[in-house]
Amino acid sequence: MIPLHWYLLVAAGMFALGIYGVLARRNAVAILMSIELMLNAVNINLVAFWRYMAPEALNGQMFAILVFAVAAAEAAVGLALIISIYRNRETVVAEDINLLKW
Repeated sequence: MIPLHWYLLVAAGMFALGIYGVLARRNAVAILMSIELMLNAVNINLVAFWRYMAPEALNGQMFAILVFAVAAAEAAVGLALIISIYRNRETVVAEDINLLKW
């Protein structure tokens, strides 16, 4: 059986890579992919804690399904916004998107 702290280390590494991707990338699609990576790290934590703390209840699995639903909605809305911005501005570079500036 794999110890809990290994799962937590993998999830922490994935979350750190996601944060780095959000802060370092200029492409809006890459930023969305980094956010998805962070949400997957959260799912690993939820399922790992469920397995080690209370395997008889389905709390961890239900929360993971909820996070999957939020991630799918975020990806759909985010990609729709990026496509709309690309059609208007012809760029997906996050620094060039200044729609709310005067």
